[in-house]
Amino acid sequence: MTRSDYEGWALRQLAAVESALESWVPDDAPAGLGQAMRYGVLDGGKRLRPLLVLASCEAVHGDAAAALRAAVAVELIHAYSLVHDDMPCMDNDMMRRGKPTVHVQYGQAQAMLAGDAMQALAFEVLTPASAMPPALQARLAGLLARAAGHAGMAGGQAIDLASIGHRLDEAELREMHRLKTGALLQASVRMGAACGECSPAVWDALGDYGAAIGLAFQVVDDILDVTQASETLGKTAGKDHQHNKPTYVSVLGLTAARDHARELCADAHRALERSRLGRNAEWLSVLADKIVERDN
Repeated sequence: MTRSDYEGWALRQLAAVESALESWVPDDAPAGLGQAMRYGVLDGGKRLRPLLVLASCEAVHGDAAAALRAAVAVELIHAYSLVHDDMPCMDNDMMRRGKPTVHVQYGQAQAMLAGDAMQALAFEVLTPASAMPPALQARLAGLLARAAGHAGMAGGQAIDLASIGHRLDEAELREMHRLKTGALLQASVRMGAACGECSPAVWDALGDYGAAIGLAFQVVDDILDVTQASETLGKTAGKDHQHNKPTYVSVLGLTAARDHARELCADAHRALERSRLGRNAEWLSVLADKIVERDN
């Protein structure tokens, strides 16, 4: 398998995810809510989390239909978090994915409701009346809930808001981003693996891979925030510096932050080697490289 093979695989997976989102995110929710939900999640974003779910599922020869539901659920949680994070009470961002943020387009109240509804829809997608064993539904829902809640994304965001204007050391910064960004990326890998059978050793190795790429993603995000223009990023560049937020660049410096991202990528590859999944984990390997090499 080569990188060109990966591109073909990724295009097929992205088409499946987009089609599922198109089908499962309603356009007929009351009072324009459906339009706000669809605006917030369709036709935009890298879909990294869904790709991680699907690549991890393939690595363990798991249930592709279950993994597609997990991929959509993860993306709905991610999209809801962006809608809420962009609001004036949080980061007050005007642009996301190259277009006005949901609260700019639809108003703050509708944006809050759209995020709430996408969060609920994620768990509805994971718990169909049929087609998935109840035990798998419960396991996937538990993994996603923990990654999104106080011990994951929401907790990390709370630390982030409390840290404005304060200097964090590297360990404190790592813990914040392990929760805020890394937990959902790690959960994406674990949800894909949960759709198949894997030994405890493989489960642990994939978890370590997910933790490494989760942190690498945030390190690169901090680097891009100070090195790329808003037009490239699809969101407002330089916001962290303007708001005096601690980042890997402010704590480590730009050169050291870049070195750290490469070290985390190497950690991810070593975790895949420990998994002994070999060629079955090739797409996960490519995704680790792409996370560190990206420019937006």
